[in-house]
Parts: sequence; structure tokens; C-alpha cells
Amino acid sequence: MDIFGKIVGYLSNADLWQILEIAGTAVGLVYIYLEYKANVWLWLAGIVMPAIYIYVYYKSGFYADMGINIYYLLAGLYGWAYWLGRTILHGSRGGDAPAKVNVPITRTPQRQYMPLFSVTTVSFAVIAYILVRYTDSTVPYGDSLTTALSIAGLWMLARKYVEQWLVWIAVDVICCGLYLFKGLYPTGTLYGLYAVIAVFGYFKWKRMMTEQQIPAGK
Repeated sequence: MDIFGKIVGYLSNADLWQILEIAGTAVGLVYIYLEYKANVWLWLAGIVMPAIYIYVYYKSGFYADMGINIYYLLAGLYGWAYWLGRTILHGSRGGDAPAKVNVPITRTPQRQYMPLFSVTTVSFAVIAYILVRYTDSTVPYGDSLTTALSIAGLWMLARKYVEQWLVWIAVDVICCGLYLFKGLYPTGTLYGLYAVIAVFGYFKWKRMMTEQQIPAGK
């Protein structure tokens, strides 16, 4: 009862962005679970969550993270359309009825590594420059690094590359420290949990990829 009272007291005195942070945390837990299961509905959560966090990060001074969540929104729409589109259209050639086959999990093709590295590096440099020169961000380089890595990681998730989990492990560990430092305790705790789940998710997807019996990277 005392714990319930403290929760009610916190919520009654909390600002809107703090309440939204808790809501975003809850949606984030649903998102990471669906991602772990490689369930297409992860993209719905992946659209709702950034819509919430755009406001939360703006109020907290995480301007790069606010910007990346706009990208998350658009990427969520792309990922949902890509996964559903491939599910519906697979096997429909030659007059055959469309087969409901999911987008396969594959390894990242080697030809993609250099473009991904280049995009991440350039994104980090540009975002860091903007944050240092034009904003009052207290963590410009950490914010820029996680944002740049997230740009690559979300695209890899949309393409269902198993190595996307390795990118998210790095992002989650760094974000956990940053958000706890900035006083975003629910979000910091969430990202710590993300990091643990991401480790399990990597091995889960590797097993799922093997079970598909589809050549990696094809």
C-alpha cells in the first residue's frame, strides 16, 4: 500500500514529460520483446515509442536523440511495410497464390559493411558538430555516437540482419549510462534491460536463422 501511495504521489507531482517517459518505457518493453521474437508487430510499437520520446528527449535536452526518433518513426513505417510486403508477395510469381512467408533472418552481406561504417562515421561527425556548436547538450559526443549507431542499427533491423543485435548492445550500454547520468532513471533502467535482452536476442536470431535453412546473406 505504501509503495502504491508513493507511485500515486510521484505521478500526481510529475510533469507531462515524466509521465510520457514511463509510458514510453512500457511501450519499449513490448517493443524489445516483439523484436526478440522477430514479430512484425514490433514495428507498431516502434512507431508509437518514438512519437512519445520525441517530446521526452526535447524536454531533457537530448536533441540528437529527439532527432533520431523522427528517423525512428519513418524507419518504423518502412520496416513495417517491408516486412509485411515481403510476407504478402513472397511466392506470388507465376500466378501462384501469395504465400505468407516472413522476411528471412540473414547475416549482413559483406558489401554492406563499408557503407554502414561510412554512414555511421559521417553521421557521428555531423551530429557532434551540430550539438557542440549550436546546442546546450551536456553529452554531445555520447549522444552523437548512440544516434549514429542507431541509424545503422535500425536499418539493419528493417532488413532483418542478425548483426543488428550487436549494434544495439553497444547503443544500449552507452545509453544506459547517459540516461542515468541525466536523471532519466526509468529510461536508463530500460536501456540496461535492453542490453541484456539484446545479448539473448542475438543468439535467438542466430538459432532462428539456422532453422530457416536459408543461405546466410542471400
